Formats: sequence, C-alpha cells, structure tokens
Amino acid sequence: MQVDDTLLNKLEKLSFLKISEDKRKEVISQLSEIVSFVDNLNELNTDGVDDSFAMSDRGTYTREDTPLCDKNISEDILKHAPQSDDGFFIVPKIIE
Repeated sequence: MQVDDTLLNKLEKLSFLKISEDKRKEVISQLSEIVSFVDNLNELNTDGVDDSFAMSDRGTYTREDTPLCDKNISEDILKHAPQSDDGFFIVPKIIE
C-alpha cells in the first residue's frame, strides 16, 4: 500500500485531524514505514498453523462476580472531603 497525499487527506477526514503543511511529508514517511513493517507479516508462511493455536479448549477462566461493600473504605475516603453527609460528598451547586 502506498501512502501518499491523497490517502493522508482521506485519513485526515476520517480521523477529524488536521495535519499542518510543514508536517505532511514527515507523517507520510512515518505512515509508510508502519505500513511497510506490517506488510512484512504477509511474507510469513502460516500454512500449517491452526487458526486457534493460542486458544485454550477450556475457555476463559471466570470468577464469581460478588459485590464488595466495605464501609471502612468509603469512610476513609470521605474523611478527607471538605464536606460530606450520609456517605456522600457535598459539592456546590453548579447548575442554576
């Protein structure tokens, strides 16, 4: 894949970025290096490699999702607050 000014314009539009004129050549050069590096992966012979070689037959280990409510933690946090009441921070009203 060739990275040129046309592709960079398209990438700018898609990413909502604006690259200044003095940086365009540098960015094109860097993107070309990245694409060239990734293209090297196409040269790897993966004929004998199973598609799921990194996957385990057992699946992903999951743990029980149990809630933890330790009042000491919230009390320790709230004791540093300038104002608190009934387990909540008190903050000034910002919307009128």
